[in-house]
Amino acid sequence: MSYETILFDVNNGIATLTLNRPDVFNAFNEQQSYDVIEALKKCEKDKSIRVLILTGAGKAFCSGQDLKSIAGTKRSLSESIYKRYNPMIKAMRNLPIPIICKLNGVAAGAGCSMALASDMIIASENASLIEVFVNVGLVLDSGSSYFLPRLVGSARAFELSTMGTKVTAQQALAWGMVNRVVKPEELDMETDKIAAYYQNAPTKAVAMMKKMLNKSFHSDLDTMLEYEAYCQEIAGRSDDYKEGVTAFIEKRKPNFKGQ
Repeated sequence: MSYETILFDVNNGIATLTLNRPDVFNAFNEQQSYDVIEALKKCEKDKSIRVLILTGAGKAFCSGQDLKSIAGTKRSLSESIYKRYNPMIKAMRNLPIPIICKLNGVAAGAGCSMALASDMIIASENASLIEVFVNVGLVLDSGSSYFLPRLVGSARAFELSTMGTKVTAQQALAWGMVNRVVKPEELDMETDKIAAYYQNAPTKAVAMMKKMLNKSFHSDLDTMLEYEAYCQEIAGRSDDYKEGVTAFIEKRKPNFKGQ
């Protein structure tokens, strides 16, 4: 399947989705939103895909909504969120494989939300994150009001949201917003290394742990203890569990198939 605004390819279990509107710093228009949603659906349906890399073409990751594309038009912003951004963020969080954000440049507005919705963020030293909504008189959307305070705490989240403060890659690392920061020339290599790990990981167990961590945000301890037992029973019946135990006994590296 071809896409108008993104690049999407799959190589040996690793999918790469590249936002591809570099002339506008990969800002979202309607088509790009729908292209991303369709690519995420493909990742969910294709069981050979075990990890997704998400990045942007050119100098930026994503500068948010393309304001020029909607200038002068009368439209319902909530309708746009319901049809475009909410389905995209939900699809990312429900995707049963890890999403690695290769943060190659600025992530602003909805682009910042998209990065924060990923499971891991590997950032270039030149990258930054900024909640720019307040600069045009708007509020957080695309999940930022959910992810941001959970990552940085309520005080920092309020400041970043209401002042539109840019967060450098190093600040983001110190505040727990990203997982790793590397030199620009090392970004591809570091991301590929993490992707290779998940390419060979017990995918079924990783998918359940992603679901468990999502659930933990709105559950109490008793609920999570019950859910852990439920998921562990499923994991214990998987082929990967059998392979993991066998490899441990035989003192070799396990060959997980993701099943």
